[in-house]
Amino acid sequence: VFPGNCWAFKGHQGQVVIRLPARVHLTAITVQHITKEASPSGTIISAPKDIAVFVSLLGISVDADREEETLLGMFTYNMEKDPIQTFPLKTMLLPRAFSHVKLLVKSNWGNPRYTCIYRVQVHGKMEKRKASTEGQD
Repeated sequence: VFPGNCWAFKGHQGQVVIRLPARVHLTAITVQHITKEASPSGTIISAPKDIAVFVSLLGISVDADREEETLLGMFTYNMEKDPIQTFPLKTMLLPRAFSHVKLLVKSNWGNPRYTCIYRVQVHGKMEKRKASTEGQD
């Protein structure tokens, strides 16, 4: 996590879909930015502010051609607090595992040109795989 070594997108809004290595029962999401002290300008106005987290219900709905998403939480990244902030997700809405998570940044702390995200971590429990019975007596 070094200044400038971030995922940057133009403007104050953007989104990213994260493909997880396995299906996961989600519990929380962590967002990280640099500190003001580490910033060459002494400010972190490029940090995300208002964030929403979604999962896709594609393949579950009756109309498979239309992608449906469920909001698991809306959060505010507070640039006055610790640079690593974890937010619990409302997983009781969908008690199942997912393979993708969408992070939607709705605003930043004032930079009109770009927004930076240094790290996103998705927390949860991997879905248990069913044991194969092939070749067993």
